[in-house]
Amino acid sequence: MAFQKAVKGTALIGGGAIATVFGLSQFSQYRNKHSTFVHVQAAEAVTVPIKNHLPTREQQILALQTTGEFDVLVIGGGATGCGCALDAVTRGLKTALLERDDFSSGTSSRSTKLIHGGVRYLQKAIMKLDFEQYKMVKEALEERANLLEIAPHLSAPLPIMLPVYKWWQLPYYWFGIKLYDLVAGSQCLKSSYVLSKSRALEHFPMLRKDELVGAIVYYDGQHNDARMNLAIALTAARYGAATANYAEVLRLLKTTDPASGKERVCGVRCRDVLTGQEFDVKAKCVINATGPFTDSVRKMDDQEVPNICQPSAGVHIVMPGYYSPDNMGLLDPATSDGRVIFFLPWEKMTIAGTTDSPTDVTSHPIPTEEDINFILNEVRNYLSVDVEVRRGDVLAAWSGIRPLVIDPNSKDTQSISRNHVVTISDSGLVTIAGGKWTTYRAMAQDTIDAAIQAHDLKAGSSKTIGLQLEGAEDWSPTLYIRLVQDYGLESEVAQHLASTYGDKAFEVAKIAQVTGKRWPIVGKRLVSEFPYIEAEVVYGVKEYARTAVDMISRRTRLAFLNVQAAEEALPRIIDIMGKELNWNEQKKKEELEAAKKFLYYEMGYKVKSDQLTDSSEISLGPSDIERYKKRFHMFDKDKKGFITILDVQRVLESISVQIAENTLHDILNEVDLNKNGQVELNEFLQLMSAIQKGHVSGSRLAVLMKTAEENLHQRVVIPVDRSGGGL
Repeated sequence: MAFQKAVKGTALIGGGAIATVFGLSQFSQYRNKHSTFVHVQAAEAVTVPIKNHLPTREQQILALQTTGEFDVLVIGGGATGCGCALDAVTRGLKTALLERDDFSSGTSSRSTKLIHGGVRYLQKAIMKLDFEQYKMVKEALEERANLLEIAPHLSAPLPIMLPVYKWWQLPYYWFGIKLYDLVAGSQCLKSSYVLSKSRALEHFPMLRKDELVGAIVYYDGQHNDARMNLAIALTAARYGAATANYAEVLRLLKTTDPASGKERVCGVRCRDVLTGQEFDVKAKCVINATGPFTDSVRKMDDQEVPNICQPSAGVHIVMPGYYSPDNMGLLDPATSDGRVIFFLPWEKMTIAGTTDSPTDVTSHPIPTEEDINFILNEVRNYLSVDVEVRRGDVLAAWSGIRPLVIDPNSKDTQSISRNHVVTISDSGLVTIAGGKWTTYRAMAQDTIDAAIQAHDLKAGSSKTIGLQLEGAEDWSPTLYIRLVQDYGLESEVAQHLASTYGDKAFEVAKIAQVTGKRWPIVGKRLVSEFPYIEAEVVYGVKEYARTAVDMISRRTRLAFLNVQAAEEALPRIIDIMGKELNWNEQKKKEELEAAKKFLYYEMGYKVKSDQLTDSSEISLGPSDIERYKKRFHMFDKDKKGFITILDVQRVLESISVQIAENTLHDILNEVDLNKNGQVELNEFLQLMSAIQKGHVSGSRLAVLMKTAEENLHQRVVIPVDRSGGGL
């Protein structure tokens, strides 16, 4: 009865909305079909030659210094900035791009990894009859389809489950998701469907069973955001754009227009961050595509201009892959505070987020313990009681700043726009702000269209619809098999290379080192549990990586997947980069310190340390304390009150087990809170207490000591690899 009433109520309320959306969608579909041929022609009509060899960074800097005047100069190397550069250069415009850090170093690498239209925005569009919200969703769904087409190696459709725990919600959510399919029209990835309770648990066995009514599954896209951003930048470079990371804009250059007498922006003064060299770059049009830093560039143009950016912080966490199915995400549509939480498989791990809270603009956003615990609590609400959601299973955590904007051209200047905004100042500075990852291409097209009109540039229409990105041209789902057969790579490594570099994976395989083993023949891993290999570091330098942080966070995604694994890989990564970039020992030391600082503050290592400190409470029962003391004293034979590497080595030798000294040093260092080179009894008890409470997991010292105790008189292999334990 309740279900029938809910269906009737939904039908009555939604009938008009369905008719409206259907009519709008039919009109949009007509326009899409009418313009499909034009879209196909757009990419094919690119007349700009593409370079087979990627220019070096040094060549790009030289081009910036020696080119008399560019048509377009883009400030900002995120998705939107790189999209603007690609759109401009493929129209035949002489294009430059400057990024003060690395490509995708900001918001564009810290997303939820979804390519989506926005289910919640469609809900608001229908409930509030907001046509602007509807248009934004429609545009995003069109861009979703294009992005999946132009970079199939970096993106793929992902089914997302919406669990339902009340009967009346089933028709309500079904109606909303079907509208989402309807708005997508012919570009709907796959049709959504309803699952019974039993079928939902088959697909997502970790789901909370109590009161579960059923579930609805819909499809959106997922991608490797930092690699996608980089692919856009590299494609622009191959088409001839002078793109440079670590090139900071110091100020805008201006000249007086003889006709109007007004000052006009005519370029920038910039500094090569790596060398300290300063130089001017002249351009007919300068585009500000700096995301959260939009206002700082606008104030370079006019100190009195009001701020339009309203920054919002979104925190994500990464947990072990066993928290979610391999190919099914989860959407929590209504959290305890009204936000939406996604729980998604990504790179064989599980990503959960995001939060949404006001923040200050910073280049180094830091995830807070409060936000991490909020996400964990929401995850607990949806997972079975059999699954213990532990704080210690957080492998990485990060915060990204979303640049929401107030449209200065709107009558309501206090209203935040969920869409993007293009503005042109009196001096000709073009600013693109707001929007979302999925719509970067449309944002870039609108920006370059506005720039052409405002600055009377000679160029045709956009040619980026259907324009394949770096690595996409000869990629196929079976490409990894050729890598295995032709080069002798592990299957997991080959799949990773194919899905990261596309058809450029062969270039990485060619420089992969011989392992000296029967199998795999080539491809030395940076860390044992991830498929990243040493050859990727060499290739990453060719892709403009210039710091160890570039390598662990954006060329590979180690820092976003497991900060401890990233830290473990750092020495080898720095050695390889040092050879490629001629670093001396002092430079290597600086890179190691900078990368560790990045992991500590920006990727959640600090909150890991906060879980186990000198002041951590020891909440163990008397029997547990005695048991752990006995285990500790098995290593501390001299009753010193602490253990060192020598103590551990002595016990291991007694059971004929050998572990490299540097590995033992790393193992003890994970627990050595005061960093004095030894582990005191109190530190060990704090560790065991934190493990019992779920605040710490996967401690190698705890596993080693337990295994040694259990097998003291047996010859066994003691595991020292991380078990996936986290922050």
